[in-house]
This record gives sequence, structure tokens and C-alpha cells, in this order.
Amino acid sequence: MKRVWIVLTALALLSGSAATAAERNATQSAAGGKASSVAKVWQSKLDPVYMLDVEKYPKFEAEILLKNGRTLRFCCVKSMMNFFYQPFKYPGYGVGPRGQGIDKLYVRDYLDGTRIPAEKAWYVFGSRLAGPHGDDLIPLSSKARAELFVKRYGGTRIMSYKEMRKKDFGLIKYLDM
Repeated sequence: MKRVWIVLTALALLSGSAATAAERNATQSAAGGKASSVAKVWQSKLDPVYMLDVEKYPKFEAEILLKNGRTLRFCCVKSMMNFFYQPFKYPGYGVGPRGQGIDKLYVRDYLDGTRIPAEKAWYVFGSRLAGPHGDDLIPLSSKARAELFVKRYGGTRIMSYKEMRKKDFGLIKYLDM
């Protein structure tokens, strides 16, 4: 048991040093006056919550735009909402409690890949379709599209953004079991 703890601690330290190296590179680029390259350097290909390659799952991609101009990319809605509800678990991104520092949330319509604001999307819960990290909420741009999705892939519930947010973090924890 002691060895497992040591290995996990070492992995945590290594992942933390990689994040600080990326931030150092971004700061160095900013000193050169290239603002667009700063955003590219800071935007990691890895999901900050599950550490999965975001580009490997384009149909599930979600984003958080921060007030400081940076963009956080996620492999799925569940991951984005996990970050949204618990930003204290992911220090170094400039997000405070209750979403301070977050400007906008975006998701992709699963059927056609259109980028839409998260608050305008409809979410399917309980479908046969698994996301990059297991059960997930599938975003669609309209309720009609969500109903079509349910006919094809199943689903136990269609929720608006407000309904999803009313479930608070309990829904995300349930999906992550």
C-alpha cells in the first residue's frame, strides 16, 4: 500500500511540473508580444480533468472560455461540468469558487459538430452511447434533435441546461461512478 501511495504522489508531482512548464512557456511567449501564440501554447491537447486527448473525441468536445481570454478544452460535457463545479481541484487555471473567472461554456452538437453555447443546448441522459470516459450527457442544439437522438441511441431523459444545473454536482458524480 505504501508503494502505491509513493507512485501516485510521484505521478501527481510530475503532472504538476508539466503544467507549470506549459505556463512558463506561455509567459515567455507573452513577453515576446505574440498574444495569439500564448493562447495556442496554453491550450493543452489534454483534458484537465481526465487527462484524455481532446482531439481524439471531436464529437464530444466542450470548452470553457475564461475572462482572461484563455480557453480550456474538455473531452466531454461531464468533464467540463466536473471542472465547473470543482475548480479548486484544478489550480493554476485562474478559476475561483462559484465559477469566478469563467466567461462562457460551449459544447458541440453530437450529430453535426456545431459549436453551441452550453446554456442553449439540450442534453440526453442515459443513452446507449458512451462518451470518452463512460456515461455522459450528450449535447444537441434543439429539443427536436434530442428527441431524434433518443429514438436512435436511446435515452431516459432530455434536459435543458437549467434542468441539468438544478441537479447540481450530484448528476456529474453519478455519471462518474
